[in-house]
Amino acid sequence: MEEINLIEESIKFMFLGMGVVFAFLAIMILILKAQGIILTKIFPQEEKKVVNVPPMSNHNHNVKSESAKIAAIVATVQ
Repeated sequence: MEEINLIEESIKFMFLGMGVVFAFLAIMILILKAQGIILTKIFPQEEKKVVNVPPMSNHNHNVKSESAKIAAIVATVQ
């Protein structure tokens, strides 16, 4: 009878399994990158417009900030 070395067989299966997982992940990454390139060519992103907002005075901002905090606390308690 032929002697079966279980450790050798388990190492073979381990490398086979790890190779299959690695190949799947590598293929998945390549497909996702290709999909990203294709989608950006079909649907390009619009550039965001920067809107200049005039600065508010500190006193007015502090009053609004305090009012917002008080409103949040009252809403939480209720």
